[in-house]
Amino acid sequence: MLTASRRRLLLTASVAIAAQFMSASFVQADELDDITKAGVIKVGIFEDFPPFSSAGPDLKSQGYDIDVINALAKSLGVTPELTGITGQNRIPSLTEHKLNLLVSVGVSDERKKVVAFTAPYAPYSIDVMGPKALEVKGPADLAGKSVAVNRGTLEDTSLTQVAPAGTDIQRFSDYNGVISAFLSGQVQLMVVGNDVGAAVLAKQPAIEPESKFQLLNSPSAMAINKGEDRLLAKIDAALAQMKKDGTLDAISRKWLFVPLPPEL
Repeated sequence: MLTASRRRLLLTASVAIAAQFMSASFVQADELDDITKAGVIKVGIFEDFPPFSSAGPDLKSQGYDIDVINALAKSLGVTPELTGITGQNRIPSLTEHKLNLLVSVGVSDERKKVVAFTAPYAPYSIDVMGPKALEVKGPADLAGKSVAVNRGTLEDTSLTQVAPAGTDIQRFSDYNGVISAFLSGQVQLMVVGNDVGAAVLAKQPAIEPESKFQLLNSPSAMAINKGEDRLLAKIDAALAQMKKDGTLDAISRKWLFVPLPPEL
C-alpha cells in the first residue's frame, strides 16, 4: 500500500512530466502553425502610402505592397487580412502579436534588436531626378543647377551633404511644391524618394524625367517577430520565387514604372 508521502512524490513527479510535455508542445507550436491553422495572415500596412498602398477607386487597398501581400498569401495558401497602422504603432502591433507581418519596413540595427527582417522585396531610394536631355551623372554635376527638395526631410539632408558649391537648392514645404516646381521648369532637378518619383513618372510628362543618380539606396523588407525561424524561411523562399519568376519585376514596373533593380 502506498503511503501518503509516497503518493505525494508520485503526484509531484507526474505533474513535472506533464509540465515538461506541455512545454515541449508549446515550443513546437509557432506562428507559422497558427497562420496555417487559421488560414489567415495578418499584415500591417500604411493605408496612405502610394504607390505602395492606398485606396483605389473602389476604396479597396491597392499598390505595390498589396500585390506582393496577395502573391505571398497565395504562396502560403492563406488569405491576407490587412490592418492599417502608423509609424508609431506598427512595431508594437507586431510584437504584441496583433499582426503576423509588417511591410515597407526600413532595416536598421536598432530595429533588428526588436524584430526579424525578411530579404528585401521592394526598392526604396532617394533619387536626383531630371529631364532625360539634361546631362547629370553625379553630385559634381549639380554645380550651377537648380534643385527642388522638401525642406527638413531625409532628402534635404542627403542633398545638402553632397551638393557642391554653386548648387541652387530650392526648398519647399511639401512634395506637391517640389513636383510642381520641377514639372513647370522652375527648377532643373528634384530630389525625392522613388515613391514620389513614381507619381511623376505616372504622369508621363514630355520632359521624360529619369533618375540621374541615387543619394540613398535602402530597399524595404518585411518584419516578423524574432524567433519565428520557420515563418521567416517560408516568406524568404516565397520572395525568392517571386524574384525568379518575374512576379516582383512585374509589380515594380506596374507601380514604380521601373524594372526591379538587379541588386535587390
